[in-house]
Amino acid sequence: MKIDKKIIKELNEYLEEFNLTEIEISDKDTKIKVSKNVGSNINKSSTISYNSPIEKSVSDSNQSIKNGIEVTSPIIGTAYHAPEPGAKKFVEKGKKIKKGDTIMIVEAMKTMNHVPSSSDGVVKEICIGDGQPVEFGQTLIILE
Repeated sequence: MKIDKKIIKELNEYLEEFNLTEIEISDKDTKIKVSKNVGSNINKSSTISYNSPIEKSVSDSNQSIKNGIEVTSPIIGTAYHAPEPGAKKFVEKGKKIKKGDTIMIVEAMKTMNHVPSSSDGVVKEICIGDGQPVEFGQTLIILE
């Protein structure tokens, strides 16, 4: 089987253009899958230029992860702290929440997906800024 490098380059360009982590095409007897290292994307999205408070909380969260329960994003998308602009946030630092409470909304493909808390606790840290892109498995909040 001969590998067509042109197709692989084109798929790689689609990864960058559409901010994907993986793309796959298949033909009768050929299947090509191109993916990029998800770990490097998590670091990139954590350092998006949000000014002081959010950058501080993101960098501090690396130290506090060991001391709490992480609630992670179930999908890739854009995280929102409230159901609509100007509305009350789902969670705030220091707020007590129960298992199943909505902590954020992650929008993917124009669908608003409510992210429930995986356990009871007090919000110790909010690791994602409002409107910030998130990856699958990226920590959204940390509970005590």
